[in-house]
Order: sequence, then structure tokens, then C-alpha cells
Amino acid sequence: MNNGTPNILDISGYRLMWMVVMFDLPVGTRQERKAATKFRQALLDMGFEMSQFSVYFRFCGTKEKTEKFVRKVREKAPPMGSISILFFTDRQFSNIITIYNRKPINNPEKPQQYLLF
Repeated sequence: MNNGTPNILDISGYRLMWMVVMFDLPVGTRQERKAATKFRQALLDMGFEMSQFSVYFRFCGTKEKTEKFVRKVREKAPPMGSISILFFTDRQFSNIITIYNRKPINNPEKPQQYLLF
């Protein structure tokens, strides 16, 4: 019986998914700045974390679970600007190298509820 919860045998670093939202939104007018701020806040409310000012990421679990977040990002998108959504397996995401102030930093880990599987 499959109720949308992945089977422990199906979970691997190649099936677990991260979602990255990158955007370039106009901020020339007060109204545009307000729309961009509202979009950033919506991403945070959806559980995304900020990597850079216009790059946000979220662990989604399975590819199927990313679909609802894609829908929400589309709904919250401002009328102007460019938004790209990228998907990475957990294995690929763990290979990202981040350097901050010339020092490498660790990538975020999967949320604890997924570690229970």
C-alpha cells in the first residue's frame, strides 16, 4: 500500500530531492521592491532557506513532493522578473562546495524527520 510515504528501501541519496529557487526580480520602484520582498517572505514561509539573497533551497524528500512547492512558487511569483527552479538529488546537493570568507562551510543537512527513515 502506497500512501505517498516512501518505503525505507526506496530512499537513497539518489531519490531524495532538494529544490533550489533562483530569481532576478525588478526592484526599481517601491511597488517592485515590495513584490520582491513579499516573494522572498513567501519562500521562507514555505520552508525554504536563504543561500544568497536571490537563491533559496529546500529539502523536499521525494520528486513527487516537489510538485506542490513548484505550484506554490508559481502562485507567489511577482508579475515581472525571472525565476528558475532547479532540482538536485541529495547526493548531488551534498557535493556542492560553498566558500564563505575564503573558508569552506558545510551544506545543510536533511531535516530530522527524514533521518528517521
